[in-house]
Amino acid sequence: MDNHITIFDTTLRDGEQSPGYSMNQQEKLRLALQLEKLGVDVIEAGFPIASDGDFETVREIGKVIKNSSVAALCRTRKIDLERAVASLEFAKKPRVHTFIATSDIHMKYKLQKSREEVLESAVQAVEYAKKHVDDVEFSAEDASRSDPEFLIDIFTAVIEAGATTINVPDTVGYAMPWEYGQLIKTLNEGIPNIDKATISVHCHNDLGVGVANSLMAIRNGARQVECTVNGIGERAGNASLEELVMALVTRKNIMDYTTSVNTKEIFPSSQLLAQITGKGVQPNKAVVGENAFAHEAGIHQHGVLKNPLTYEIMTPESVGLTCNKIVIGKHSGRFALCKKLEELGYHLNKEDLNQVYLKVTKVADEKKVVEEHDLISIMSMMNDMPARQPQSMASGG
Repeated sequence: MDNHITIFDTTLRDGEQSPGYSMNQQEKLRLALQLEKLGVDVIEAGFPIASDGDFETVREIGKVIKNSSVAALCRTRKIDLERAVASLEFAKKPRVHTFIATSDIHMKYKLQKSREEVLESAVQAVEYAKKHVDDVEFSAEDASRSDPEFLIDIFTAVIEAGATTINVPDTVGYAMPWEYGQLIKTLNEGIPNIDKATISVHCHNDLGVGVANSLMAIRNGARQVECTVNGIGERAGNASLEELVMALVTRKNIMDYTTSVNTKEIFPSSQLLAQITGKGVQPNKAVVGENAFAHEAGIHQHGVLKNPLTYEIMTPESVGLTCNKIVIGKHSGRFALCKKLEELGYHLNKEDLNQVYLKVTKVADEKKVVEEHDLISIMSMMNDMPARQPQSMASGG
């Protein structure tokens, strides 16, 4: 089986649906171009039936994107399909992505349709899309709460109708990694014509396991993952693109998979999204958070300054940052303080450093983080302290 993982980015569609993250056409175009630079395989540009604005935006993105596929989402209704196909008129690599719910709870209360009606609707939608584009994806909404036997039936039918990708969404973030992995394995082994299609997964993060579920799906045969920059999306968000990709890169020793993502564009992509939406990234967010490569504890600082690999499993440079961040606070040690002062032009011996260290800890108790201007202020108050070459520091704190 091919070990390349297709990265399907839905920041512009599912991500934008999260409250406060809506973007206008120009903002979406800027982000789409950055996503192409990032190297994602598929950009889901929008839901054309939702509004005239969404329709036009998908069309415009299709005009400018050259390397990535551009996908338009639609329900299995004909009016949706027609709108999606029209929106992809100028796309160089168009993909129609059609979906319908397959769980009993959705079919009974939302669709009010039988299994037979849902299957028929799915097949007709794929057949229609296939007449207009070669690349057709079918999603079984709420697949993780659907009967696996029904999923096998409907996926077999849509592949026969021409679907090239079948998506198995954990729409409400309900599944646990081991059961989701088993579902993908069951489908991979049970769908007789699965060799004609790619298994995709779309995991939400309601229980905090969106990335874990995606990784388990990959281990069990999925070869496309649908994700978003910064993990944005409905409710608690989607599987985070940066976490997923860097997990595959960092743990290649146990997960031998490849992607087309240029990891050095991860942080710029994260920052652009935050700038466009005005929504910052939580400080402790994996990979792209402000604290992802920041160190305050003295023991950690000492180790990182000696060799970053002691406390960093990936380099800041690998995701587009220039360096890690040594934070001076109450947990910092003398070793890190000495290095920071040297950066500011102060070279102290051990005795003088001890005096400065005591003053810094007092400021840190009051301010939590000691900024550069605080250090300069402390040094200026110690006018009688001459600049000296530092002695070798044996201790980290």
